[in-house]
Amino acid sequence: MATILITGSSDGIGRHTAAVLAADGHRVVLHARDERRAEDAHTAVPAAAAVLIGDLASLAQTCELAGRAAAAGPFDVVIHNAGVGGGQRAPQPTEDGLERIFQVNTLAPYLLTALMPAPARLVYLTSGLEAAGRARLDDLQWQARPWDGMQAYSDSKLYDVLLAFAVARHWPGTLSNAVDPGWIRTRLGGPDATDDLPEGAETQVWLATSDEPAATVTGHYFKRRTSLTANPQAYDEQLQERFLAVCADLTGVELPG
Repeated sequence: MATILITGSSDGIGRHTAAVLAADGHRVVLHARDERRAEDAHTAVPAAAAVLIGDLASLAQTCELAGRAAAAGPFDVVIHNAGVGGGQRAPQPTEDGLERIFQVNTLAPYLLTALMPAPARLVYLTSGLEAAGRARLDDLQWQARPWDGMQAYSDSKLYDVLLAFAVARHWPGTLSNAVDPGWIRTRLGGPDATDDLPEGAETQVWLATSDEPAATVTGHYFKRRTSLTANPQAYDEQLQERFLAVCADLTGVELPG
């Protein structure tokens, strides 16, 4: 049985993923933004081993979360599930002065990856909207262009794929992949979404636990257990390196290896 950390697992896809893995006998550690959501998470998944607390919109709290996670591990699998949507009508700077969508969806998983011991498997949740993402590493904070929340969200999901592919190259001992869970009926996905929670969790569960040859690959972009072609920008190794350098500059933490 595996020991698995799932970020953003107080509701939605993350919580369902945790419930399935815990029911299968795995040691699952949840993550929530604050105490109230942590209580909700543990009530919903009582078989979970623990709930770690940390607001991913704060670099300081994300660093503290990495420390708590290291103490609660080691983990065989980390699923970077946490994320926020793009419905904001204006940029929402965090306490660090960074654009919130980018910080939560992309910079936080980078920082957790860089600070935690490398697991055997990493799964980064992205979105089909990564196909519309545009890598603008020169304007991550939306200071030089008119604000577009959905474009900011799409960009963040492209960066998640860039991160997954970059880690796959730098850490050959870790299986690092990105997953599009589909448009799932959750608080984030909304009531008009086309797919149910089980569909949104199945690929992460499979990548986390299966020893099938199709699941034990690295540097892939998956949807419904099928390896697909991601946004072409995600395969650009020079862009991957520039992205890692920007993340290291913003956080003060370089990706080991």
